[in-house]
Amino acid sequence: MRVSLNLLYDNFVTNMNRSTYRLMELNKMASSQKRINKPSDDPIGAARVLGYRDSISSLEQYKSNADTAQGWLGLADDALMQVNNVLIRAKEIAEQAATGTINADQREALSFEARQLFEQMINLANTRYEGKSIFAGHKVNESAFEQAMNLTSNRELPDGYIIEGRATGTIMVQFAGSGNDTIANEPDFRFSTDGGKTWTEGTAVDMGNNEYRLDLNGVSLTVPGTYQVTSSADPSDSSGTWLWVRPTAKYTGDDEDQDRIKVEPLYAQSIAPGDVRALGVFDKDVVIRIDDIDTGIPNEVNYSYSLDGGTSWKTGNRTMVDAGDQVRFLVPGGRLEIDLSGASDLNNSDQILIRPNRAAINFEIAANQTIQVNHVGKDVFGGIYMKPGDSHHTRGIDGPENVFETMGELIAYLETNNQSGVQKSLENIDACLKHINGNLASIGARQNRLSISKSVISGLVLNERERLSNIEDVDVSKLMTDLVNQQIIYEAVLKSSSTIMRMSLVHHM
Repeated sequence: MRVSLNLLYDNFVTNMNRSTYRLMELNKMASSQKRINKPSDDPIGAARVLGYRDSISSLEQYKSNADTAQGWLGLADDALMQVNNVLIRAKEIAEQAATGTINADQREALSFEARQLFEQMINLANTRYEGKSIFAGHKVNESAFEQAMNLTSNRELPDGYIIEGRATGTIMVQFAGSGNDTIANEPDFRFSTDGGKTWTEGTAVDMGNNEYRLDLNGVSLTVPGTYQVTSSADPSDSSGTWLWVRPTAKYTGDDEDQDRIKVEPLYAQSIAPGDVRALGVFDKDVVIRIDDIDTGIPNEVNYSYSLDGGTSWKTGNRTMVDAGDQVRFLVPGGRLEIDLSGASDLNNSDQILIRPNRAAINFEIAANQTIQVNHVGKDVFGGIYMKPGDSHHTRGIDGPENVFETMGELIAYLETNNQSGVQKSLENIDACLKHINGNLASIGARQNRLSISKSVISGLVLNERERLSNIEDVDVSKLMTDLVNQQIIYEAVLKSSSTIMRMSLVHHM
């Protein structure tokens, strides 16, 4: 075989390039401390590296969510601890005022501090985390509560009453007619804004629609004309109907009351909203679409439903229009009913939206695991609340554990020197304390869950990083050995190649 100089040179260059490339690759590994710097280094390993990095990124996001959730819940815990302290002080005031050893002036003096405690309670109920109201449900950009007025009576309260305006003190109302009758027949009343020291006479005004309004020096009280009242001959007569118009707080957030489900015809011109209702417990929006109302089977309707706003549909569902022209669509969580006996009618492609009340803000802290970080203020503090579709307010919590109602009644009884009323408020404060402690326990349980979850996530992150390192990172000691060996090889190639390239036929002759 004849070995030409061109062949020698090509072999020299090839060997030199191979040695140089290997040396540069080892140098790159030493610089990055990574065994895999590009997919071609190890295609299978590179795919596993990307998978581990994606898993670590998800775990880090879960950890970040858990950290934020801890911030929300930690602030809620602090706020309710302060609420607990406020109630304890209110209880101390009520215990003093419930005894028969203090007079009206002393109870009035105690009422000043009670009002300050009430103001502090509203501030606590409007606590914000990073500008977000934590007790307002989904309405985090709004305050959860605002001051308002409500009504207390020694007898039955009127149905659907409305109070407008604000007063700096409690207003006592006493009916001054001649017997026991409806307010439409006994419209005369008297009221006091100074705890019963002085009284002002008035007459309820007929507003039409069977409603009567009592004007109370800047505050108006509207009651139905059928409201039954018992009149008193003079202010000292306690046998008649008494009303106390006193402070409370109005909840302005949203709720999770399952009996309030909004149904909206989206693309359904022939369906009247009043003919549609949804029954069940829904945790997300459901859209129902009419696919075919003429299937060849009498009264059969084919329909689909979507749980993601119409992105995907569950098709192939069937229902029937019964003999009473009622049609029911079964969907996850319950059913939708439409009355077709009146003006409503079904058409192909009609869509109806079921939208439940939702107030929970849930953070995802693991795959398919969430935790609620906010609260529905009316379920914690009570107060009064106007439900969607209602025309008047109702109590947020219908019981003695209604914190704002209990505080408002305590103020009213202190300002009007009502010892028996203060004694009742004292009992209700104990119920409020028990209620707040129950909410504190719920928050504490969620905080404990977060702590465990964060610990688990930290362990998973360490495990994933170790697996990633085993695939991606270099063995430093082995790399240094390989680097030294490759440098020796490189220098050997240089020396041997230069020796061979100097040789020629002339040298051997």
